[in-house]
Amino acid sequence: MLRWLDVIKFAKYSNPEPSRRVDKTEAEWQQVLTPAQYRILRQKETEPPYRNAYCRSYDPGVYACAACGSPLFHSTQKYHAISGWPSFTHPLTKNALQYHFDDSHHMQRIEVQCNTCDGHLGHVFPDGPEPTGLRYCINSESLQRVEEISEKESENT
Repeated sequence: MLRWLDVIKFAKYSNPEPSRRVDKTEAEWQQVLTPAQYRILRQKETEPPYRNAYCRSYDPGVYACAACGSPLFHSTQKYHAISGWPSFTHPLTKNALQYHFDDSHHMQRIEVQCNTCDGHLGHVFPDGPEPTGLRYCINSESLQRVEEISEKESENT
């Protein structure tokens, strides 16, 4: 299970290798994403807090990248963080995400992106609950909830 020090090391030195890659031109991304998804996933914008699809949703399943469909988080790791965005304690697999330092908006944060397509998801903070102490604060527009996948399938992603 990842800890804050692991996240910092990934952001500073090198991210884990993805299981696969999805590369498209910006024009191709605009064709397959909604305007809101494009603004968030490709232009790194943030959706309004609390008024988003998954902030208060706790249906079982897996949350995948809305751009490429890669599994990112399991619903059992989702919790109510009172942040206004869906929050998770850890990703589905160690290599599901990539991490980058983000000094925008006069803040120091660590951005999380889909490791398969480089889509912007949100940020990770060291103020989450145990067992990881992490809070992955993710934009709903960057996610799609899909049916449950087996543990074996998640290990292979």
